[in-house]
Amino acid sequence: MSEKKCPHCSNRKKSRSEEEKKELLKRLRRCEGQIRGIETMIENDAYCPDILTQVSAVSAALNSFNKQLMACHMRSCVSDDIRAGKEEAIDEFVALMQKLMK
Repeated sequence: MSEKKCPHCSNRKKSRSEEEKKELLKRLRRCEGQIRGIETMIENDAYCPDILTQVSAVSAALNSFNKQLMACHMRSCVSDDIRAGKEEAIDEFVALMQKLMK
């Protein structure tokens, strides 16, 4: 049975330390909790600006997650590829930044 792959994802993998995984997952779980809180606010007919404030907080938390993951990516994947002579890593990183900065 073949494993289905996301058409938008690469086939590359990244080994992460337990500490890195723990920190990234902690941030994602915090976002998840905030989303559940927003769901509850909607179910309880909370005032729109209050909900929007919480949505803004989730966006900020996801941006913080992205910054941390991007720093890890630069320090490991990109720098390792460049040291190995894989200059295409720079083009890949530039394309990634263009996607993220839309």
